[in-house]
Amino acid sequence: MDLVHRPRRLRRSEPIRTLVRETKLSAGELIAPLFIKEGRGLREPIDTMPGQFRLSSDELVRESEELWELGVRAVNLFGYSTKKDDGASEAYNPEGVIPNAVRTLKKALPDICVQTDIALDPYSIHGHDGLVIEGEVANDETVDVLCRMAVVHAEAGVDWVAPSDMMDGRVGAIRDALDEASKPHVGILAYSAKYASCFYGPFRGALDSAPRKGDKKTYQMDPANQREAMREIALDIEEGADVVMVKPALPYLDVIARVRAQFDVPVAAYNVSGEYGMIVAAAERGWIDRDKAILEALTSIKRAGADMILTYFAKEAARLLGE
Repeated sequence: MDLVHRPRRLRRSEPIRTLVRETKLSAGELIAPLFIKEGRGLREPIDTMPGQFRLSSDELVRESEELWELGVRAVNLFGYSTKKDDGASEAYNPEGVIPNAVRTLKKALPDICVQTDIALDPYSIHGHDGLVIEGEVANDETVDVLCRMAVVHAEAGVDWVAPSDMMDGRVGAIRDALDEASKPHVGILAYSAKYASCFYGPFRGALDSAPRKGDKKTYQMDPANQREAMREIALDIEEGADVVMVKPALPYLDVIARVRAQFDVPVAAYNVSGEYGMIVAAAERGWIDRDKAILEALTSIKRAGADMILTYFAKEAARLLGE
């Protein structure tokens, strides 16, 4: 054959493939979501997420030290609480599970990037991300509580707060609250395009945070919409978000790619619990190679345009990348 172009020349060996590889994944781009509960010496398996645990603060330190040694330098903390009420008052308790965990972790590992979830569902009896008033998830009243929660976490020493609630205007309000509390250095990782996805099921089991009534479609986004995501992200940037997020990741790679092309800000993507569960379950049945599936999935998210990835595979992926 008389061919001028033979693309296979650049695939002939692993060294050549490495030289021309367009997308490179590193442990430093991964963020480990971790579930925290009160107590000591606790490493409680999560039934809905095999291989994941609810950790007490001392176990959080141990887990974070292992992640740090593997090159994962950021964790995102979610609180598991049995203290639930209508007003989600435990969410802004300065002595609550997350503020105490932040102080403990920062004392042990001062340089690790500690991020905390800002939403009310783990602390409310109804399981919604906001306050429920007269049968509706109330926007403005919820934002007031989220601001209190964010300031409490900032005072505990968090690096970034991560509002995941999808209330209108909450990024700007949290930014103002942090600045007024003399915490201008605390960043905001905004869940800007968070879809009303079925892929959150295992996570809700981990925190006992599923809605007791109704669903979250009045505040989380319709999975059919992409242009709406661009509007949400533009608003969050205007309000002061330092990083914007698309969640979930794998079913929304097109959204991640468009965000990367349209906005000049750091982009995060959340490789969520359902995506984790699909790989775990398929690998357990011998249908796929777990290690290869982990790296391929995470590489696809990075290739789409994510600068950082929240993933329950953070520790495994870091080990694989270091081999």
